Amino acid sequence: MKFHKPCAIFLLALVCAAPTRAADDKGAVQDWPNLGAYRARNALLAPPAPGEQRVVFMGDSITEFWSPEFFKNPRYINRGISGQTTPQMLLRLRADVIDLHPAAVVILAGTNDIAGNTGPASNETIEGNIESMAELAQVHGIQVVLCLLVPANAYPWSPSLKPAPTIIDLNRRIRAYAERHRLTLVDYYTPMVDDRLGLRREYSGDGVHPNAAGYRVMIERVEPAIAAALAAR
Repeated sequence: MKFHKPCAIFLLALVCAAPTRAADDKGAVQDWPNLGAYRARNALLAPPAPGEQRVVFMGDSITEFWSPEFFKNPRYINRGISGQTTPQMLLRLRADVIDLHPAAVVILAGTNDIAGNTGPASNETIEGNIESMAELAQVHGIQVVLCLLVPANAYPWSPSLKPAPTIIDLNRRIRAYAERHRLTLVDYYTPMVDDRLGLRREYSGDGVHPNAAGYRVMIERVEPAIAAALAAR
């Protein structure tokens, strides 16, 4: 079947945003934060052994699609869900992070908020949700590693948006919060940005999600940050 360009763009938007916009799916509406995604795996996960320093990665598709090889490390737990925004992550933080009793949590979030996946969101609101996740984790003795967003100058599923300036502003806010509260910060943005304020071509196929080379850059940045956060306990 041949689609006119507007129809093709609309269909692409539906595919990319499906995890959070399935309004016709009664189950999705009732489980808006998608607590069911990891419920079974969380139930099977044993408590950390004495001395074990478990690390949970909380995020969206950039976290979920991370190389499975990286998560063969038994200390690392992937709790990313494609398409998710910060209010959804905040709602599932207890089930997917706190109740797993990690020593640290790595939070990479916000790009889908900027894309409007669950409706309009200001950077003040996004920042507040990220701060709330960090504060809840700290109350439970979990070290927080905050991540600057990966660069993007376009979203394939929201082609009218120009996200680069908004990402820069949100990253500035995240950095300032981390510095004020002496939290560990991971800068994915600086080594991955190109001269158009997007994701460098060698690190991505679609300008949003890292490829294998992009994830290698992220690993080089996040592992020393995790080590520093755990050493501060």
